[in-house]
Amino acid sequence: MCAKKIESLDINCDTLLQGNKDWVKEVLEADPGFFEKLSAGQTPPVLWIGCSDSRVPANQITNTMPGDIFVHRNISNIVVHTDMNMLSVLDYSVNVLKVKHVIVCGHYGCGGVKAALENKPVGIIDNWLRNIKDVYRTHIREMETIKDPEQKFDRLVELNAINGASNVSNTSIVQNAWASGQELSVHAWVYSLKTGLIKDLKFTGSSLDDVSDVFKLT
Repeated sequence: MCAKKIESLDINCDTLLQGNKDWVKEVLEADPGFFEKLSAGQTPPVLWIGCSDSRVPANQITNTMPGDIFVHRNISNIVVHTDMNMLSVLDYSVNVLKVKHVIVCGHYGCGGVKAALENKPVGIIDNWLRNIKDVYRTHIREMETIKDPEQKFDRLVELNAINGASNVSNTSIVQNAWASGQELSVHAWVYSLKTGLIKDLKFTGSSLDDVSDVFKLT
């Protein structure tokens, strides 16, 4: 259910509104009751924590429909315990929507990760990107052994996603869900802009056994 693509150079408010009408028409032709069913409520099985990058839309790259994925996006898919926006989304997803999976998905070629590697001032975002620098510092032995700049860039993208998934697992929200017996898994993935494929980074948290001891609350 995808309307005719609008060329990037032609995009403005009018073309967006027309694109919406075209999309609605196409959806209704395929399923006349689609919006009636969609408006009845949402029960997405997945929370997606991804990057704000316009090239990484969760539904399109996973071939899913509206209502399938609850989405939170920020610059470089960073997960930190002081981000009340992210924590509010996570709490609602876990405790109200009862999602079964939380996926932290980074992407190769991420501009935020690259900026964190370069030590050049960008602006207020520098404070946000300090979180990625902390990931580098935590894995400095591994990172310093990688001499190829592109490989180093790619690896930091991966480590940032893994760190984000670990931070999700360590939250009191997820720990309490696991303690109560709720079915919930946390995953780290990375998306390739060059191939369109998603790589599973083989980090999965599914119980209190996967919580770092220093963060355990029970």
